[in-house]
Amino acid sequence: MTSTVFRIGGDLEVRRLGFGAMHLATEPGPPRANALSVARRAVELGVTLIDTAYMYGGGANEELLAEALHPYADGLLITTKVGVARSGPAGEWKLDGRPAVLRDQVEQALRRLRVERIELLQLHRVDPDTPLADQVGTLRDLRAEGKIGRIGLSEVTVDQLDQARTIVDVASVQNRYNLLDREHEPVLAACEAAGIAFLPWRPVAWGEAGAEAEIASVAAELDAGPTQVALAWLLGHSPVILPIPGTSRTDHLEENLTAGRLDIPTAHRDRLDRLAKVA
Repeated sequence: MTSTVFRIGGDLEVRRLGFGAMHLATEPGPPRANALSVARRAVELGVTLIDTAYMYGGGANEELLAEALHPYADGLLITTKVGVARSGPAGEWKLDGRPAVLRDQVEQALRRLRVERIELLQLHRVDPDTPLADQVGTLRDLRAEGKIGRIGLSEVTVDQLDQARTIVDVASVQNRYNLLDREHEPVLAACEAAGIAFLPWRPVAWGEAGAEAEIASVAAELDAGPTQVALAWLLGHSPVILPIPGTSRTDHLEENLTAGRLDIPTAHRDRLDRLAKVA
């Protein structure tokens, strides 16, 4: 039987099927009211892992989640990401892992999320212009100061993961991965070997028509939706995968979360496994 929970860092227990908050609108008015409702509904339905980032509105997404959910329910983990900033020549977004920038973004995230410690803080991307040791070392120092509980990485290679692990314990990796896009299968394998949580971003993505048709066929045979099949496949593919599908609609949220109860028989899973070439 597929486990429904995972302990991030070996001790922080969450339900494996989480929620990505990126699509929640932060502007005033009806869109924001709807976003608040969706976030609250996710927790009502048992979600205990919600993913956000400084880049999502320059912190506005973090503020939205705090407005919707603070004071937080026991066991609810809101993880955020730092390391992307409006540091470009014209104020555009760019990778920025300089220690001062990371420190400031963590401090601001603590304020916006209304917490004294971020239980899981992830480096959004590795800044190629700043030594990885400096970036990970800064997060290690912030953890020592009690401002971070656990450290994660995002969109990393196996080599970068290995290098980071010589500096600090890595609790999670957030790379692009889904049924039709398995470029980062080697990273997933490394995470599975080390017991590191793997949070696939873009966990549902449709590719060429033939593959979509096969997914639709499997879904019809299982009396489920294609998105439910894609998420259930992820949950069964590796015990360290924690999908974080995002949506701005309550009905889609409810549909996504039912994937946790969908059992894909071996014969159907074999058909799905053949849809993408593994890197």
